[in-house]
Amino acid sequence: MDAATVDQIRLNFNAQGLLVVNMAIGLMMLGVALDLKLADFKRVIVSPKAPAIGLGAQFILLPAFTFLLVLLIRPQPSIALGMILVAACPGGNLSNIITYLAKGNCALSISMTAVSTAAAIVMTPLNLALWGSLYPPTDEILRKVSLSPMDVFITIFMILGIPLIIGLTLSRIFPTLADRVRRPFKIFTLVFFIVIVCGALAANWSIFFKVIGLVVIFVFIHNALALNLGYWSGRLFKLDEADSRAVCIEVGIQNSALGLVLVFNFFEGLGGMAILVAWWGIWHIIAGLITAFIFNRRALPADQ
Repeated sequence: MDAATVDQIRLNFNAQGLLVVNMAIGLMMLGVALDLKLADFKRVIVSPKAPAIGLGAQFILLPAFTFLLVLLIRPQPSIALGMILVAACPGGNLSNIITYLAKGNCALSISMTAVSTAAAIVMTPLNLALWGSLYPPTDEILRKVSLSPMDVFITIFMILGIPLIIGLTLSRIFPTLADRVRRPFKIFTLVFFIVIVCGALAANWSIFFKVIGLVVIFVFIHNALALNLGYWSGRLFKLDEADSRAVCIEVGIQNSALGLVLVFNFFEGLGGMAILVAWWGIWHIIAGLITAFIFNRRALPADQ
């Protein structure tokens, strides 16, 4: 399949389906927020070094290095914009679990998830507009859809900001209730979202099958870049091993569900973007588990 064909593909998704996807990710973020407490934000203020390094790698280094990667490998424009979009998203909600499996600093991971989710309301539309406009082929796509960073900001606030506020409020006012519903609610919303994504892929299976071969290698390289940026940023700035593992995984596990919502809301299901973001959502789980396995083969220093 040539570049022009990939960039012209649109995945089929009606208005009702889009509404359900928006609701699903909003519910997922509510489930994530039930895990968070104000103490997770305060921890960043008390011990800012590790979170600052992690967030710098997340929102500055990864988008910038993704742009350089796009210049180097020159993927199809829609795939390139998908890579830039993924790099602009905050950490994914599975990062805390994988950090635990990797024997990383779970408290740091949770704090970074909390702060990056809040920061994404501003940083995601900013990075998408900035880096997307600097590469002429992706800038052409942004111009065609007349992307407004303010519209993206409002959408992200609705599906990230409001659930975050509600979840934090419920955890503070009704802690017993939050503890009781946290686990079943997260399982329900995760299964709900997986069913929706599988349904969307089933409806577009022939397209997915044709395009997936084009994005596999790009996602592999991009995700490896993200994981290494996170880990070596931590080591370069003298973080200990457990903190560096947490930063590695937080930067390498992106909120691809948010990316899919933005693809369907603002880019009409643009094929290259949608397939790349969807495959990232599958691959980063596999890569995260492999990374956790590798870290487990290396013992933490005795003083950690």
